[in-house]
Amino acid sequence: MTAAGAHLTLSAGDEIEAPLSEAPEFIAERWLRRGVEILAAAVVLAEVGILLSGIVARAVFHRPLIWSDELASILFLWLAMLGSALAVQRGTHMRLTFFVFLMGPRAQRWAETLAVGTTLAFLGLALHPAYEYLQDQAFVETPALGWSGMVRALAIPFGFVIAFASCLLRIVHHEKRDLIGIAAIMAAIAGGCYLAAPSLTAMGQGALLVFFIGLLGASVMAGVPIAFAFSLATSAYLLTCTSTPLAVVVGRMDEGMSTLILLAVPMFVLLGQLVHTTGLARVMVEFLAALLGHVRAGMSYVLLGAMLLVSGISGSKTADMAAVAPVLFPEMRKRGMKDGELVSLLAASGAMSETIPPSIVLIAIASVTGISIAALFTAGILPAIVLAVVLGIVARWRAGREEDATVVERAPFSLVRKTFMVALPALALPFVIRSAVVEGVATATEVSTIGIAYAVIAGLFIYRGGLKWKAVLPMLVQTASLSGAILFIVGAASAMGWALTQSGFSHDLAVKMAGVPGGATGFMLISIVAFIVLGSVLEGIPAIVLFGPLLFPIAHQLGIHEVHYAMVVILAMGLGLFAPPFGLCYYAACIIGQVPSEAGLKRIWLYLGVLLLGLVAIAFIPWISIGFL
Repeated sequence: MTAAGAHLTLSAGDEIEAPLSEAPEFIAERWLRRGVEILAAAVVLAEVGILLSGIVARAVFHRPLIWSDELASILFLWLAMLGSALAVQRGTHMRLTFFVFLMGPRAQRWAETLAVGTTLAFLGLALHPAYEYLQDQAFVETPALGWSGMVRALAIPFGFVIAFASCLLRIVHHEKRDLIGIAAIMAAIAGGCYLAAPSLTAMGQGALLVFFIGLLGASVMAGVPIAFAFSLATSAYLLTCTSTPLAVVVGRMDEGMSTLILLAVPMFVLLGQLVHTTGLARVMVEFLAALLGHVRAGMSYVLLGAMLLVSGISGSKTADMAAVAPVLFPEMRKRGMKDGELVSLLAASGAMSETIPPSIVLIAIASVTGISIAALFTAGILPAIVLAVVLGIVARWRAGREEDATVVERAPFSLVRKTFMVALPALALPFVIRSAVVEGVATATEVSTIGIAYAVIAGLFIYRGGLKWKAVLPMLVQTASLSGAILFIVGAASAMGWALTQSGFSHDLAVKMAGVPGGATGFMLISIVAFIVLGSVLEGIPAIVLFGPLLFPIAHQLGIHEVHYAMVVILAMGLGLFAPPFGLCYYAACIIGQVPSEAGLKRIWLYLGVLLLGLVAIAFIPWISIGFL
């Protein structure tokens, strides 16, 4: 799960979205968006303050705040729903746009209308079940604060109403003929499900192919936001083939989004933006460039090293690439490297560093499988280093073909020392974060707030001028929007996974996967192929939420260490995420590097090929993943 898909969709969505006029609808839309932005930003700040206060009270004053986790959990659901509504307003929910952008402008506008229309359809369908779920929570009381469960659960219908209103305001900007056509298609699908309900119910698990392969697959390929494609497919299946009320879907979405460890997601998203804005990433890259820039393929080594360092801070692949590429690409171009080579190496380095803590996908795996987050953080470093080495070997070979004959002099020791001293506070940040977890000062959920405080102090007092007050609100809003898109897709995938489990599909899949030829070896190879495909089509987080609870018990049954298996599936998903033509993160790398996507289509395969070889080595040498546990 990366966030890159949301960034990519943001860029594309803003270009496609029709111009807005000063009509009453636009005024309402603008004020609604502004109100949600301010409210979401306030919740992000409150979460940071609560978590940081809990750490200080426990570690400094030895007087834990017994209510802090409970209040953070309540606000977390509000953050997820407000952020999801913001993502609806901005059109930044994760989508597969590959097929959409193959179409002409007219078809693209139709697909944009479809994306808004299907979102509106699910929200309209879920409003009453969300109200029913809210009423059910009236009988719950929080243990520490003594508040009614409705205080927390109100976030779901509130977020749905805001998103529903936003969709109504957005949809008026689309052409009437598109709206009529899409309404007719959705009405035809609904009518077909109603009429075919007896036949589909009689099909048993065969109906799953209709809803979760046919309907879901067509929706994703047509550019429907993945979270809403999941939600609609699940709702259609339950309404057609079962008697389960949709309030259960809302409850499962709540359960999926509310795992407290996922609170690390918005905190690390904010930290990644601070690292970029305050200049911490820039000074780290400048030090590495001074140290290695003179050797053959030196700038390629700097890029790989910078991605390893920055990945350990931000947790977001898009944030990592955005911090590194603008600093390095101009100098690499001066040395003769082609744009296709640059974007290929950048994308491959993103796939390479997926397991560097605090990866958001690591956090997602911990939340759905129960694996120790500390063990995952410890295990993730060495596999990434192994892949960095194999990429470095290829980069050195390719550098001889790409770089010109310009001789780059070794930077004087005084410059290396100066850049090191400047970068030292930034270089210390990953170690501060990891030490805080290892020493028990903070949990994996809380530790990001230490990084946030560190980055703010560094930006204000060490790297002065990097952090400006006018940048604070946009950072908080972007944090809420991106986090909401990620968390809503986790909730939708959780509801879909529950539906698959109730149908008996999960049990049957487990039996078949446990009996694959070759035992553990065959299972590992099939898992690599499956997660490469899933990473390419579904992004990392929904794939993990859907299939993690199914496949990790099988891996354990076959004698595969769960942490080792986690490293393998994360890296396999990373390969899919950055592999054209479907991998969203490949296009995010192209956007960040300002390189046409076709420039890297021929060159990236060598890098992805050696990453695959490195992944196979990691899969069959468990020590690389678990040797330091």
